[in-house]
Amino acid sequence: MHVSQTFEHLLDTYRRPDGHQWTGQQLDEATDGVVPRSYFTNLRKGRIESPGYEKVRAIAKAMGFPPAAWFDEDAGAGMPDESDHKGLTIADRVGHLFGAVRNPKTGKPYTNAEVARMTIGDLTEGDVEAIRTGANDDPSVKQVAALAGVFGVGPSYLLDRGEAVFDAELVEALRDANVREATREISRLSERERELVLGIVRQLGDADDSVTGRE
Repeated sequence: MHVSQTFEHLLDTYRRPDGHQWTGQQLDEATDGVVPRSYFTNLRKGRIESPGYEKVRAIAKAMGFPPAAWFDEDAGAGMPDESDHKGLTIADRVGHLFGAVRNPKTGKPYTNAEVARMTIGDLTEGDVEAIRTGANDDPSVKQVAALAGVFGVGPSYLLDRGEAVFDAELVEALRDANVREATREISRLSERERELVLGIVRQLGDADDSVTGRE
């Protein structure tokens, strides 16, 4: 779904208290000028294909939906409002990913150059370094999605949702190449599809436990 279509869906879903859709002027005022009227118009008309993180978060906070809704095919339908939760910065979360996920060939953290190559042109080494160090604290939606895909997590992980970072069990699991690849593929699915895959995996686990118990 194009970002303009997602934005239209969000405008229709998360209306103002009076039931009307947000206008460019109202969003300009609600975001203290972070999202001006001209940006609102260009976003709706599809002239902006990859809005910056700062503007994505500002729009989400003003309209009252979780930033992750920008990446969800269902546009966050039925999700709780998490826009006011305070969490780690993107640089903090990216740094944690670099520390938690190791290169299986070397056993060491990935380098900026290695991560850039794995995005297949979406990010340069300089882009990765800028996001990682916080020099670029407003990466585009496309950049966030590319970086998250390398580490096998959903783009929403890099958004300010107040979520806890990986626990020890998950960090250990992500050292396995197959687990990382499966996680990366699952992260690209819709919420409903992810739930379906999770159900299948749990059924396989239950079946395996049953077989083990009979031996």
